[in-house]
Amino acid sequence: MPHAHARDTHPRPRLVRPSWSSLDGEWEFRFDPADDGLREGWWRGTTSFDERIVVPFPPESAASGIGNRGPHRVLWYRRLLTEKDLAAAGDGDRLLLHFGAVDYRADVWVAGAHAAHHVGGHTPFTADISASGASIAPGAAIVVRVEDDAHDTSQPRGKQDWQDDAHVIWYDRTSGIWQPVWLERTSARAIDAVDFETDLVAGTVTAAIRLSSQPSPGDEVKVELRYDDELLGRARVSALSREVRVVLELPALRNGQAYESLLWSPEHPRLIDAHVVLKSATGDDGVLSYLGLRSVGWGGGAFLLNDRPRRIRAVLAQNFWPDSHLAAPSADALRREVELALELGFTTARVHQKAEDPRFLYWADRLGLMLWAEAPSAYDFDSHAIQRTCAEWQEIVARDRSHPSIVVWVPLNESWGIQHVSHDPRQRDFAEAMYRLTRSLDRTRPVVSNDGWEHATSDVLTLHDYTTDASALARSYSSDETLSAMIHGIGPAGRRVLAPGSVHEPGVPVVVSEFGGITYSPQGAGEGEWGYATADSAETFESHLRQLITALDQSEHLAGWCYTQLTDTMQEANGLLDAARRPKLPIEVLRSIIRGE
Repeated sequence: MPHAHARDTHPRPRLVRPSWSSLDGEWEFRFDPADDGLREGWWRGTTSFDERIVVPFPPESAASGIGNRGPHRVLWYRRLLTEKDLAAAGDGDRLLLHFGAVDYRADVWVAGAHAAHHVGGHTPFTADISASGASIAPGAAIVVRVEDDAHDTSQPRGKQDWQDDAHVIWYDRTSGIWQPVWLERTSARAIDAVDFETDLVAGTVTAAIRLSSQPSPGDEVKVELRYDDELLGRARVSALSREVRVVLELPALRNGQAYESLLWSPEHPRLIDAHVVLKSATGDDGVLSYLGLRSVGWGGGAFLLNDRPRRIRAVLAQNFWPDSHLAAPSADALRREVELALELGFTTARVHQKAEDPRFLYWADRLGLMLWAEAPSAYDFDSHAIQRTCAEWQEIVARDRSHPSIVVWVPLNESWGIQHVSHDPRQRDFAEAMYRLTRSLDRTRPVVSNDGWEHATSDVLTLHDYTTDASALARSYSSDETLSAMIHGIGPAGRRVLAPGSVHEPGVPVVVSEFGGITYSPQGAGEGEWGYATADSAETFESHLRQLITALDQSEHLAGWCYTQLTDTMQEANGLLDAARRPKLPIEVLRSIIRGE
């Protein structure tokens, strides 16, 4: 069984085996503007491609070695497996090829045999290439064909621009492979997924384990939970189906004096190691996972963590890098992004229009940064957008629901893709359905149905308010009467806060989830750069920033706020850090402002 520190470098930190083989690095690459590849049989793997790309960086990015930012609908990748690749993958009958994320539609062939088809640009998929019927040996070709149509506006894309050049708040595209590619071997019957639910009142943890195939009589699953090598709970059950549930009693949670010493929080991000073993006639399989013991809720107008009010001090995180786009430039950069938010004094990040790399989520879990997890939006409302958005969101929630750092789900933002939600009953039904779908998948977290305005049912009511006058901003949230008038009428963005027919339930927290956005440009804004306000000196920037944050932080009628934004991102030059992650004011000054000190 791998040690817990093995998670630090693993592409999938919540399900770790001792051996795995990275396939990141140089691959052959080719654009296919005429879509000739399928007809000409490039998938067979015998056709080499002239260009070289560094995986997992998108071809639009400089880090990929391609750096072609124009729209290209069809992309092809090719890589020959080596003896070293196969040896490093470990032992076992089953050879799995994993893709962290490929934007947007991918087909994979190995040694000429079709191995996988996946739709969705932000979610992982796996090909069991030992089951493809092909002989997998050194020299076997992995071929990947990707479709990413910039002009298909019913395709969930987040902030990737559909125009040739980035404009306003949209950014250069991230097409193709943009998260790690790797191999691992398992036994013939293996553990495919592990999820956890915690009941702090009952003092139990339920492990939901999915197996790769139907178990045989006598197969068993064993789960052991430890914290700092101290055994917290152990259980063993017979595996009667592919979905195995194991309930573990945790006596330590019933000790009223020591109860809180096990809980996860930003101040004490305690992670419980979970060792999960399948004992099977086809061979044993063991994985290392983890969980955090914590509860999330709402009531009395407050956001609750572990049943106690917690004021939200959040930052909008685009998690976009100039040289690598949505792909992180390195694994260390993902950790550093979490560290920077914490060093600035934030307790929370709202990851915007992106399902982030699991390694980022792991560092948020480990270092104690709470997250709002948000879906990438489509820009049309039609049957394709509905189907694609629902399918990808379900995969995102399934992948991420066991991360203790994720405290809020956001399936829709600012009516993107549902522009007429206030007037079109179908779009209102869709927003309501996304809320209900999310709650059916996970009832342990609050859900924001449509962040910013025109909410369907929501467990948190959110407002986007870019008022630049701090006094006016403070007045808007100075009393129940002013806030109630806004919630039941027209909000600060000139849009209804509640979609017609929606009700603001008493006790639901209200959060200003976007505000600020000050551009600090002592030399003047560059061409195309912009923010919601501009400061031309460090003194002016510090003063305006402090006034805006204080205006919201002192409101007793808000549960918290989310400042726009963490870093400059292309033409949106309104970050607290520049695009290279350098602070625009000393870290200690920014921290004192954000913490209200």
